[in-house]
Amino acid sequence: MTRDLPNSSALRVRHDIGTAVTVSVRHQELMSYVYGAETDPWECPAPFFHPIRTTAGNLVSAHRPHDHRWHKGLAMTISHLSGDNFWGGYSYVRDEGYRRLDNVGSLRHRAFSRFDVGVDRLDLTEQVRWHNARGRHWIEERRDIAVHDADAAGGTWELTVATALTNVSGGRLDIGSPTVFGREAAGYSGFFWRGPRDLTGGTILAAGGLEGPQVMGRRAAWLAYTGPHDVVDASSTLVVVPDPGAEDSPPVWFVRNEPFPAINPSLAFADEVTVPAGATLRRRYRVVVADGTWDADRVEGYLKEHPW
Repeated sequence: MTRDLPNSSALRVRHDIGTAVTVSVRHQELMSYVYGAETDPWECPAPFFHPIRTTAGNLVSAHRPHDHRWHKGLAMTISHLSGDNFWGGYSYVRDEGYRRLDNVGSLRHRAFSRFDVGVDRLDLTEQVRWHNARGRHWIEERRDIAVHDADAAGGTWELTVATALTNVSGGRLDIGSPTVFGREAAGYSGFFWRGPRDLTGGTILAAGGLEGPQVMGRRAAWLAYTGPHDVVDASSTLVVVPDPGAEDSPPVWFVRNEPFPAINPSLAFADEVTVPAGATLRRRYRVVVADGTWDADRVEGYLKEHPW
């Protein structure tokens, strides 16, 4: 069943009930939030954002790329959680490398408790349940999603995602990454963006004058990725800005421009993070999606004009 939700702003929201929420501006689709897709269990069924496009219509997310079928645009993941994999695909095992294990969990949409289409923004609150590979309920998540600050003339829009992960397993949960278990420069865990193939080799910029692949494993208040597209004479920029008030602020970044584009403010790059029974881990992220090639000065200027 499809339900169109009109409003008086430039935004238009379409809800394919049970499947996805799509947001457009001036007839250009900006993003779809897919929460009810049929997914191979080994790829970790989970809600994700894809496609993500700029206001000019240029694609800035990848879905099931040939090298990692479990990469789904922009998604909340945990690569290592007390022995289980909530990212999908192979698991990294200390001294053994990547192995295909029977340990892949799932993130299941339960309900939207808030679905507000405002004058110039969309606000969603979603309940997501994380089940381990044996079906045990480990995490109850509250996820707040907002699409806002769409400026078709300026070529920008923003997505904000806040997550509250409550440990309901009855015991402690340990969040890790491949780097925690011995693989260098592979500390991915958490809010993960996979870019399209044409953005491979793009430019990485970060707060504090950092740039290039050496940003991997460094702390920074924001990270930007920019690059040109195939076919069209255009480029795009993504800026990921974690909440400066978060416990891990500024976070340690997992980022690549080769062999594929990826950004992840890691939950546990090199050290495990323990969530005690009953405790809640909270994180919040802004994603600025922009047309054009931005440099660090333009990023800083935009963030100054659009503070938290």
